[in-house]
Amino acid sequence: MHRTLTTRTLVAGAALTALTALAACGTDTRDRATEARGTKAAMPAPVKKKTVQGLPGMPPVLDPQDVYAADRPNRLSPVVKDFPPRVYVPNTESDTVSVIDPKTYEVIETIPVGRQPQHVVPSWDMKTLWVNNNRGHTLTPLDPKTGKAGKEIEVHDPYNLYFTPHGKYAVVMASLDRELVFRDPHTMKRIKTEPVTCYGVNHADFSLDGRYFIVSCEFSGELLKVDTEKMKVVGQQKLPFEGAMPQDVKISPDGKKFYIADMMADGMWVLDGEKFTEPKLLPTGKGCHGLYISRDSREMYVSNRGEGTVSVFDFTQDRLTKKWHLPDGGSPDMGGVSADGKVLWLSGRYDSEVYAIDIRTGTQLARIKVGSGPHGLAVYPQPGRYSLGHTGIFR
Repeated sequence: MHRTLTTRTLVAGAALTALTALAACGTDTRDRATEARGTKAAMPAPVKKKTVQGLPGMPPVLDPQDVYAADRPNRLSPVVKDFPPRVYVPNTESDTVSVIDPKTYEVIETIPVGRQPQHVVPSWDMKTLWVNNNRGHTLTPLDPKTGKAGKEIEVHDPYNLYFTPHGKYAVVMASLDRELVFRDPHTMKRIKTEPVTCYGVNHADFSLDGRYFIVSCEFSGELLKVDTEKMKVVGQQKLPFEGAMPQDVKISPDGKKFYIADMMADGMWVLDGEKFTEPKLLPTGKGCHGLYISRDSREMYVSNRGEGTVSVFDFTQDRLTKKWHLPDGGSPDMGGVSADGKVLWLSGRYDSEVYAIDIRTGTQLARIKVGSGPHGLAVYPQPGRYSLGHTGIFR
């Protein structure tokens, strides 16, 4: 009896299944397609992460919204983590580099170098500091682990030095030669020379994807746009200010704007790098010169060399929010931010001194005597994966 009921139940279930299948087969195809579309629409769409198609060979962009994402406080690369913290100050008129211990604010060593050292530049791999002996036509390598100077390398007119984001080339800013010279980043052997028609190429910064960089021409008041891979100037424009004298260049964290300090226009030019249209001037102070990004990517510190002040620009608010005044004045020039993000170091170009400024309060922590004509000082080591050059532009 039990088997009979079970058999009947199975037969009935099978019949019901067959009827259901027949009914389904008779359903209009368009209705089923509509139902399927409705089911998919109800599911949350996958979130696509924005990626940046960077220059071939360059390390991937960590955050498309922040080119400085690798520069967070004390996030030191294994390459540099054992280097002693120092501040290296090139003295253009003394032909020396003063080495400061940032803990004691004292000069602990003075290193003789070539004629007219302009900047101390971290190499792309961050293992070497290059001293740009502009009028000596040499580069002096410094070992940041030992502090010892190596054998000078002959390089003509090395006013400033940069490195392409993929690490293939060093780019010498040959200011008076009117050239951008692409060289081997280790041997400094010349690979390609790109003549320029502007006068006084000196500072630069690279786009978010590394495919181009913007260069300032100090003595002719012009800007260049250079294709990194082709090593070729692809754009040039005259700044809309009589007597313009552009200096330092920095890109905004989101990669959408370039800021160019101008010591004669007393402010920063704000440029759309992609379009390379005419920039707008944002006044900051007399002798606007150096530009440095905070470790949280929220602010930029602007040295106003002609009035002894530092302006603070807020990227989110898109405006200047503060101005710090150095006690007894001064001539704040080039420099950098400490690895922990707490101190801004700047050279005093015309006062043979260096300033240490508390970033939280804007107060002066120290005023240190160095050689004559201190210029592009480097705070080292700093956070980051690789260096683009100058006094320390890290990605």
